[in-house]
This record gives sequence, structure tokens and C-alpha cells, in this order.
Amino acid sequence: MSENPRLEPDSPPSGHCLCGAVSYEVHGPIRQVWNCHCWRCRRWTGHYMAGSGCKRSDLRLLSDASLTWHHPADDPNVAYGFCRECGSSLFWQVAEGPPRQTDHIAICAGTMDLPTGLHTEWAIFVDDAADYHTLDPSIESHHRE
Repeated sequence: MSENPRLEPDSPPSGHCLCGAVSYEVHGPIRQVWNCHCWRCRRWTGHYMAGSGCKRSDLRLLSDASLTWHHPADDPNVAYGFCRECGSSLFWQVAEGPPRQTDHIAICAGTMDLPTGLHTEWAIFVDDAADYHTLDPSIESHHRE
């Protein structure tokens, strides 16, 4: 599947994995991008996660036959959504329970069709950032979440 920007400026934010087997739209407010440098996001994405997000009920999966969820053994209430065909990292969510926000889902910003209209709002877990990466001083940073 080629990269096709949204043709209509008022169309809902949308995106897909590398092979196109998983695609989605967001029908509601979408959060600005947060860069998460925690060790788990670094391992999962290969760098850091640049993630937007929305209410779960606002995310519409248009195709999801190859969407797979990984639940880490040491934190089974967290779930990472990826395409089992091409391996693209797509989503992150908390499966259940306080104190985490369970009615939202994070979306890997790199999977979104252009133009996104979003900007990077802040960086979190910056103490865990990779030693080869230079943090952008113009982005508000937080040591934890």
C-alpha cells in the first residue's frame, strides 16, 4: 500500500500499518504527540514511541485481520497492538484497572496518514532515553510519565 495523504482536509485522521492489513480512522478528538522514552517503548518501536491518542470508542478499525496484541508477562494489563504480517507497531493501551487511564488508546504517530495536523507536545521518561539520542530542548520534558 502506498502512502496516500488524506484527500479531504476535514476527513477524520486515519492511518495504517506498513502492509495495509490494519487500517483505522479516529472519529473524535485526537491528542497531540508525546514522545515516550521508557525502556519498553524503546524496545517495542526500535527508538522511542511518538504517540498520539484518542478515546477507545473514537478509534474505528477499518481492517484488523492481522492486528495482534502482546501483553507483557510483568505487566499483563498493558497491551501493545501490532500487525502480525509486517510487524508495524500501531497501538498501546492499558487493558484494565486504575490508576491508569483505561478509556484511551495510544496510536503510533508514524502510522498516521499525512497531513496529521499534530505537533509534538512533550517528552516523557526522558531519563530512560537512549544514550545515542539527543533530546530536543524545545520540547517540554518529564522524567517520568
